[in-house]
Amino acid sequence: QVQLVESGGGLVQAGDSLRLSCVASGRTFSSYAMGWFRQAPGKEREFVATISRTGSSTLSADSVKGRFTISRDNAKNTVYLQMNSLKPEDTAVYYCAAVRGAYYYSSKDAYAYWGQGTQVTVSS
Repeated sequence: QVQLVESGGGLVQAGDSLRLSCVASGRTFSSYAMGWFRQAPGKEREFVATISRTGSSTLSADSVKGRFTISRDNAKNTVYLQMNSLKPEDTAVYYCAAVRGAYYYSSKDAYAYWGQGTQVTVSS
């Protein structure tokens, strides 16, 4: 099992940047592909970005492509989401998630482990 704890959310203005972090417990972090998802009030949880176990491959949602970057540091058991040029529509609770194995996924149904989420609010 793996436990995930997100941090780095906050209240920012449109155009600002934030970096979210997600720290995983355990010694097998490099065995898990990682993903970031978000959920705005009244909406379903949606895919943001995912990264393979080694960090060599990533995939991002079209809505964040060119603005958000996912990365990981396996030595620190941490996955990051660098968010630049934030927009009010990026306001949501952001969750990190983990799935064991060689493949990474954009579907939330593939992920077995979830963090508690961190709130990101972007004012106009």
